[in-house]
Amino acid sequence: MKNQLFILNDIVLLQQHLAKHYGLYQIARDAQGEESWQENAPANTLALYGQQHLPLVSPKGFFFAQNEALYEFDGETFAPIIPNLAPRALFGVQACDLTAISYQDQFFKEDPNYQARREQSLLVGIDCTGPCEKGFCPQVNAGPQVANEHADLILSQFTQQGQEVVHPTPWLLIATSVKGLDSLQGLKFETAPDNWQHLRSEFKEQVLTQFADFSYINNSIETINDNLVPAQLWEELSVRCLGCSGCTNLCPTCSCYSVMDLKDEDIKDMDQKDVNQKDVNQKDNESNKQTTVRFWDSCQFDGFQREASGHNPSHMAAQRTERFWFHKFSDDYLPEFGRYGCVGCGRCEQTCPGSIGVHTVMRRIEQQCCN
Repeated sequence: MKNQLFILNDIVLLQQHLAKHYGLYQIARDAQGEESWQENAPANTLALYGQQHLPLVSPKGFFFAQNEALYEFDGETFAPIIPNLAPRALFGVQACDLTAISYQDQFFKEDPNYQARREQSLLVGIDCTGPCEKGFCPQVNAGPQVANEHADLILSQFTQQGQEVVHPTPWLLIATSVKGLDSLQGLKFETAPDNWQHLRSEFKEQVLTQFADFSYINNSIETINDNLVPAQLWEELSVRCLGCSGCTNLCPTCSCYSVMDLKDEDIKDMDQKDVNQKDVNQKDNESNKQTTVRFWDSCQFDGFQREASGHNPSHMAAQRTERFWFHKFSDDYLPEFGRYGCVGCGRCEQTCPGSIGVHTVMRRIEQQCCN
């Protein structure tokens, strides 16, 4: 559909409207001062949005669940367990995280559990008006403005170049999908002037000038793709990896997982004195019930690729470190995904206790290989 542009004078009005029809998730600050995604926050909770409030935990878990049952086996047949969710809206998702969701959409395009969650979700994106603490989204084509195809609704707040900022300034509200336009039913908006989309593009150029020089990232990406990073450097970097999986858990595009079969222990305790043969057979079948559970795993764990034979193609930490960054920046994945597996959020740099997040690693590669 053709994008529909409206003027939104009060963002709270839109939040209240969506909360009537969706489970509304937004970024809010908890009692400990941590910012995270919270559902149906109290009315007096201040909604946080924009680049100053990129939560450490991405929205990945809303769709690729950290733990979930996939199917049940009763000894004879497999029964899939598909999540049945009420409609929900994620309000104020930034460009980098929306790019990551689009990336995961492709990875899990044949996964019924993931797709069931996506179909019930409304994505409300918000343009960033400046760089976040560790972000470098422009270097990997993931921001700072939301791509039209990555959200159902987009909120953008900007001023014309040279214009004095007056708060609160109105929002440009863009409906980019039928789902997004339908979610606005019952609200009345003034149509935005035709030049507002152009002003939004101009404002993006202003925002881009605020980002630091991240050319070392581009240089290191080229070095990785040319296979010019020496094994000694991967070894040096890997020594600092503690195998905590913080980088992979917080990375919005990481999708490594494992599965486990769990028995229904409650059936074991059944104790009936007088049962007929039918009941006995039923009890035997029930005792064989198993549930297959999927859970997040990490390619940084030494046993992630270990095979049943005992062979492990990545038993060395240096191998795992090289593979991780290869998966994030290799040109080999461009034909399938159309982009790199990094969206420039910088969360790995924020969380890594060994200080080998993206900025540190890319600088180290440039220092050793590009000078």
